[in-house]
Amino acid sequence: MKHDPKILLKPGRKLQLKDFDSGYTGTFKDKAGAKEKLAKDIERMTGLQARLYAENRHAVLLIFQAMDAAGKDSTIKHVMSGINPQGCQVVSFKQPSTLELNHDFLWRTVQHLPQRGMIGIFNRSYYEEVLVTRVHPELVLKQNLPGMHNVEDIPKSLWETRFSHINHFEKMLAESGTRIVKFFLHVSKHEQKKRFLERIENPEKNWKIAMADVEERACWSAYQNAYENALTKTSTDLAPWYIIPADNKWFMRAAVGDILVKTLKELKSEYPSVAGAKAADLARIKRILMKE
Repeated sequence: MKHDPKILLKPGRKLQLKDFDSGYTGTFKDKAGAKEKLAKDIERMTGLQARLYAENRHAVLLIFQAMDAAGKDSTIKHVMSGINPQGCQVVSFKQPSTLELNHDFLWRTVQHLPQRGMIGIFNRSYYEEVLVTRVHPELVLKQNLPGMHNVEDIPKSLWETRFSHINHFEKMLAESGTRIVKFFLHVSKHEQKKRFLERIENPEKNWKIAMADVEERACWSAYQNAYENALTKTSTDLAPWYIIPADNKWFMRAAVGDILVKTLKELKSEYPSVAGAKAADLARIKRILMKE
């Protein structure tokens, strides 16, 4: 797959989710072809990650955002199955703690940014602060921001300000060696309902659904509008958004795997070369070992 224009949100393009088919499967005719492609990409990732880790000059940050039941957890599980755990860190962000609320909205995620040589995965992220807080603005009041005592005090400019902060933050990361790739797993409302019902009917998945999930589903339109606005304002050349069709999990995983492999290839990481004193040390070590 090339960088499919039906998936990549080009910077400057106004996102309308209705223009992105959540059931799109690209060039794949069936599940088998997608699974075969993913298997090959997982194999490729092993070598690419090893070079990233050894070179220690770049980091990769993958951000996953989605509506409930879109498949974030399963996508991370399947796509990253070939990655060495020593070179990867997954962070799932839940409701912020009191300590986190007493800092700026980027603070809690900054603590978990990947260091050079590592792949970092954010299951949800600082984008929650322009998504869930926009749908439920009362949550902003918990952050004790100056001058905001009631929902009516929250200025409309707050969201544009946060978009600007996010873009500048991601620009700083990119220029410091972190490649940022952002995935919005685009699931339809019909498919979400189907998956919720499956979680109820399957005892092994009962734990994955709660009343809060259904209550949030009632805010579907508000979330779609929030996503359209946030992704439009924050898809940049340095940190693009990919709108990944999520109604067919097999395509979703193959698409994410393909993009990750392309990203790692573009970094052109190489194993560090050995020369000079280090090369002389290796020759000496070899002689010592051969004498044993």
